[in-house]
Amino acid sequence: MKVLVTGSAGFICGYLVEELLQAGYEVIGVDNFSKYGRVEKSYDKHPRYQFVEANCKDVSLLKDLLSGCDHFVASAAMIGGISYFHEFAYDLLAENERITAASFDAAIYAHQHQKLQKITVMSSSMVFESTSEYPTPEGAEHRCPPPRSTYGFQKLATEYFVQGAWEQYKLPYTIVRPFNCVGVGEKRALHDHDIYSGNVKLAMSHVVPDLAQKVLKGQDPLHILGSGNQVRHYTYGGDLAKGIRICLEHPAAVNQDFNLSTPTRTTVLELAETIWRKVHGDNKPFRYVSDPPFEYDVQERSPDTRKAKRLLGFEATTSLSAILDEVIPWVAEQIEVGQI
Repeated sequence: MKVLVTGSAGFICGYLVEELLQAGYEVIGVDNFSKYGRVEKSYDKHPRYQFVEANCKDVSLLKDLLSGCDHFVASAAMIGGISYFHEFAYDLLAENERITAASFDAAIYAHQHQKLQKITVMSSSMVFESTSEYPTPEGAEHRCPPPRSTYGFQKLATEYFVQGAWEQYKLPYTIVRPFNCVGVGEKRALHDHDIYSGNVKLAMSHVVPDLAQKVLKGQDPLHILGSGNQVRHYTYGGDLAKGIRICLEHPAAVNQDFNLSTPTRTTVLELAETIWRKVHGDNKPFRYVSDPPFEYDVQERSPDTRKAKRLLGFEATTSLSAILDEVIPWVAEQIEVGQI
């Protein structure tokens, strides 16, 4: 089986490509390195991996690359931490719409004229940005008000591309919605502006690496955005990659959408204290102060994960403690070499 993965140099796709290769797939990855700059992956020279440096808005290229592919994971997008939602409010909408349209144009053609079985679309928990239904099940995106951020609105639009391509062209699909992916390999984006939290410059405005680097750099009291009562479900990148692979393979995933996440809810304050204890032990009392939050700092993202378990047998099982045991040393290493 052969898979095209766009946005292959991104954070989640780094885990996904590795998962697919280990499962025996042939993989074509496409990326233009616009987020992090040129990066090297452990699988770059794998015999079943082909990388193409290109812009994913190129419909003709995508059609050519899909010519021998059974599956297409459409993941390419402008994406970043919460500061991105404000700094690139227009680009997140306009550029991602162009990428999405190109992806679907190519996928519709490849399904009609080549061997493509379906498109698997990487959506986002931000489609539920305005919900008040917790835990949030699949389908709630049609009941709640639309997202307030342009990023969340565009991700919801991507799901309507799915609907339109199925209704008009019968392009089979699966929608996957990751929730708060955490792991190693995510660096500061090229276009991030310097944003300080207390006396420490944020790494990429994603809460886990940012809190880890502030604690490792000795910030005391620790600065957190908002009250710390924000609820998140921190999901390991390796678990997400497995879930996406299962979505490619499982017949029950066809024309379905899935929240892919750990079922465990954690407040930002609980996360902060856990990181503090892992770095300092009981030798230093945990102290924190609250800074003003960003406008689009959603107070709760709590998915209902039962559908993926029921239909696919998928569960994200890696605990937050185990994730932090991997992430904190990686952040420390990145600080040492000057990358964060």
